[in-house]
Amino acid sequence: MVRGAGEATAGRRGGHQREPEQVALTFESGAGPVSALLDLPPDARWLYVVAHGAGAGMRHPFLEGIAGALVGHRIGTFRYQFPYMEAGKRRTDTPKVAAAAVRAAVDAAARAAPGVPLLAGGKSFGGRMTSTAASEAPLHGVRGIAFLGFPLHAPGKPGDDRAAHLAGVTVPMLFLQGTRDDFARLELLKPVCERLGERATLRLVDGADHSFKVSRRPAADVLNEVAGAIAAWATRVAAG
Repeated sequence: MVRGAGEATAGRRGGHQREPEQVALTFESGAGPVSALLDLPPDARWLYVVAHGAGAGMRHPFLEGIAGALVGHRIGTFRYQFPYMEAGKRRTDTPKVAAAAVRAAVDAAARAAPGVPLLAGGKSFGGRMTSTAASEAPLHGVRGIAFLGFPLHAPGKPGDDRAAHLAGVTVPMLFLQGTRDDFARLELLKPVCERLGERATLRLVDGADHSFKVSRRPAADVLNEVAGAIAAWATRVAAG
């Protein structure tokens, strides 16, 4: 069951685009109730179910920025907390608990925005847990997974074991990756995407690190590039 948390707040993100109301919600994750934020443009053509990274929750400025940048592309967002973050713990949930939360979030998003096609994914850990859930069984209604920095390996410990489960994901995947991302060496990530074939699209952000920070480039420009890449990929997903 999805429950509203009372008053909705209208975001102000600049420009002439009509801003969606940001609605605070809660839903049952399988390990207790967790919080969520729905930003849904009135003419939304997609809803992106976004999981946060390991060290920061759904209100992290990067995710706030992505939500704002996607509005202009008529893509809404459903951001949510993993149970450990909701409880204020530092240690991440086990893959089993996290995958169950992903599945519950997708179902909650579908109830919150009936009829709007779904994408899923997230930042780093959140994206990897989304694909982990999808590799176990398809996420109901999700037509593609967009990774905001796939954490292929720990910094300084190159390897591709974390990508093994991607072979079980049946929907298209977008890998948005910075060229300076020390969580994913490109000489390892590119072969992973090649093995996945037509299901995988790799989109590089020149000069970006794992947090999508680019030296001497405004953060807003990078956010717009990332949002535009998601929108263009989503259009291709819709076309089949």
